[in-house]
Amino acid sequence: MPLNDHEAGTPGQTPPAAPASLFEQARRGLCPRCGEPTLFAGTLRFAPRCAACGLDFDSFNVGDGAAAFLTLGIGTLITILGIVVELAYEPAWWVHVLLWLPLTIAAVLITTRWTKAALAALEYRNNAGEGRIERRP
Repeated sequence: MPLNDHEAGTPGQTPPAAPASLFEQARRGLCPRCGEPTLFAGTLRFAPRCAACGLDFDSFNVGDGAAAFLTLGIGTLITILGIVVELAYEPAWWVHVLLWLPLTIAAVLITTRWTKAALAALEYRNNAGEGRIERRP
């Protein structure tokens, strides 16, 4: 019997243990089930399935979750830093553009992959899926 909705493969199959650390899974793009670095087929695109254990990555519903988290987190951090720099040094407007635009782009590009991998690992770990209404008698 599969362990959760995302599982594919032989029924009754015991998958190898996944890495303990969510951070490590996200940082290295590891499969949530077997721990092999097979989650991504490109820079930000999930592979269709794990080459090692056969876990179906297409069933993960990460969507725009990574972008939403990054917009809130990185946007808040950059805004606070911009206000602190403005109040402390009162630089010209172009200094803000030179500082915050490249920093924002770099932070988003670096962390989008990690965030997508972390959301996929959490979805697998918690057996998350689309909302369902449970009918009670």
